[in-house]
Order: sequence, then C-alpha cells, then structure tokens
Amino acid sequence: MAAAWGRCVSRAWLCRRDLSHPQTPKGGPSFGPNNPTLVPLCRTAWQGCGRNYRAALCTELKRPLVIEEVSPRPVKPHEVRVNVHFCGINFADILACRGQYQERHQLPFTPGIEFSGMVLETGTDVSMVKEGDRVIGLPGFGGMAEECITDHKNLWQIPEKVSLREAAALPVSYGTAIFALEHRACTQPGETVLVTAAAGATGLAVIDVATNILQAKVIAAAGSDEKCQLAMQRGAQSSVNYSRGSLKEAVGKLVGTGGVNVVIDMVGGDVFLEALRSLAYEGRIVVVGFAGGTIASVPANLLLLKNIAAMGLYWGRYRHQNFPIFSRSLSSALQYCQEGRIQPHIGEVFKLEEVNDAFLHVTQRKSTGKVLLSLK
Repeated sequence: MAAAWGRCVSRAWLCRRDLSHPQTPKGGPSFGPNNPTLVPLCRTAWQGCGRNYRAALCTELKRPLVIEEVSPRPVKPHEVRVNVHFCGINFADILACRGQYQERHQLPFTPGIEFSGMVLETGTDVSMVKEGDRVIGLPGFGGMAEECITDHKNLWQIPEKVSLREAAALPVSYGTAIFALEHRACTQPGETVLVTAAAGATGLAVIDVATNILQAKVIAAAGSDEKCQLAMQRGAQSSVNYSRGSLKEAVGKLVGTGGVNVVIDMVGGDVFLEALRSLAYEGRIVVVGFAGGTIASVPANLLLLKNIAAMGLYWGRYRHQNFPIFSRSLSSALQYCQEGRIQPHIGEVFKLEEVNDAFLHVTQRKSTGKVLLSLK
C-alpha cells in the first residue's frame, strides 16, 4: 500500500472531466468522467468561457490520486463557489480513497473534507456569505481542488485576524477537540487530561484547548521522544513515550494511584486499554479514533469498579443530528483563534501535485500537527 501511495503523480494532465454529462453508449464518442478529453487551458473568469480548474481525483480505489483539469458547473440557488487556498489532509480522506471509510463515494471523486478559501460566486438563495468573503468549508468531500462548490450551510466566515492558512487547520482537529473535551468529557478547570497520539493534529488541538481554554493539566502520550517533546512545547505539562513500556505505569508515576480525570484516545488497541486503566474514580474516556489499527473491547467490570465512563465521538455525525452545537464548535474555534487563545500547529504544507506524498507522509506516521495542501 505504501508503495502505491508513494508513486507521486507529478503530471497534471491537460484534460477535462465533464462530470455533468454521462458517457455515451459503446461505439460513440465518450466525454464522461472515465474518459477525459484534451482541451486548451482556459484561465478566464467563470462568467466568461468557463474556467477549468485542477483537482485531485480518486479514479480507482487503493491507487494514487491523479491531478486533472475539471470543467466547472453552475452553482445551484443554495450553493457557493469557493476559490480554495488550503485543504486539510485527514485520515478520513485516505480511508475514503481506499474504500474503507463509513461514507462511500462514487468514482471518480475528489477527496478533501475541510478547506479555507474565498467566495467566488453565490447562488440566488444565499445571503449569509458574499463574493470576496474568506471562509472555511466542510463540504463532505471535494476540497482538494482549486475550486469547490458546496451548500452555503457548510461554510463559516473567517475572522479578520485569522489567516487562511491557520483557518484551514481548525475545522476537523479543533472541532473534534472542543467536542471531546467540553461536550463529551465535560472537562473542568484543574482536571488532568491524558491525550494519546498527542503530536498529531487532533492531539495537539486537544492540548491547546485543554491548556489554554479549559485550564486543565495535560499529560501527552506519543510514540517517540521527538513527538513527546513537541507536545511539551505546545503546552503539555508532562509526557509519556508509550513505545518504551507500559502507559499505565508511566502515568501512575506522574499522578500517583489516583489516576487521570479525562482521557482523549485516538490510538485504540492496547494503548486504549492502558489509558482506560489509568482513569481516576468517575473518570471519563472519549474514543475518537483507532490510529493504531486495532479496536479494543471495553472490560465492563472496570467501568463498574471505578464508576468510570467510556464514550465515543464521531464528530461529523453532529452535523446531521445536532447542527447548532456542531456549528458552535467551529465558531468557537474561529473565535478562540481570533482572540489569540489557541494557535494551530501546521507541521507540513504540500502542493496539490504532491498530494500522494502528503498521504504517504500521514500513513507512515511522519506527520506532526496539521498537514495541508496548498492550492495556490
């Protein structure tokens, strides 16, 4: 798998995929999504001849993405066309391109679930944003392209003091961190929070929010000394390298037999089980992901003996189940950043043509903080 993603596609095919027209029957000319046709580049404005734009396309599952020229379509009354500047790389994008994500997309599709950019055009029913506004977007997919059309409800305006680069690092990581700490774990000032995969984008966001917004104490757990050091630099009070031995024993040396109040776990497997056993009386553990690749079973007797709670967080589901609180988490992240209370850590920025290198960077666990694609 790593070898496949490692074959970075450096060519940007000079072609058009007209995704709005179906393929013609066999024997006739085909202009559908599986048969790009060569066309001259057109860089004039959308209102003119129809500006083609570059996009990363997943044309075949478990294969490298390709960069192609895509022809635009008109916006619908409730939609907005955005000139994308930065797009976040998330493990969900990689899983989707492997066919392993809980939401399946019809091929070909453009991954990218979060972006920042500027509004180019709005539909007739849109009043919340206007041309020229700076926005972050959560389109579901389609963000790894120079332009993205999405429903206006998927956009939030970026405050004046927040850069487009910073803003692109906020939605998924900080939305998840705020939800996990505030809404699910109900973290209180002075409590101790243990966060696993602490040097990743969400891990560092948890440290940032727990330390600077909630005034909690953070123990950062990561898989290398370098990652532990970064977590400490970003605000953790102490750290544990869980590749060197028992996480539970290391945490016990730091906090004693009482344990930690809150765990935010993104690893799963044995790390989850040791973190669960590190909880104090009435502690709470929030399951956010399974970066380690193994889903552990919860020993229910531990929940009973210490009156502890184990809960999950699928942040994206709140968009459909409770949109007001979902939207509030994003507005809070933007406001905290505007006020200078949080500062997202961007570990690496890749160009669109380097998208496969970016995926490989994440899957090989080389990444720290947020990994972005730059579309400009």
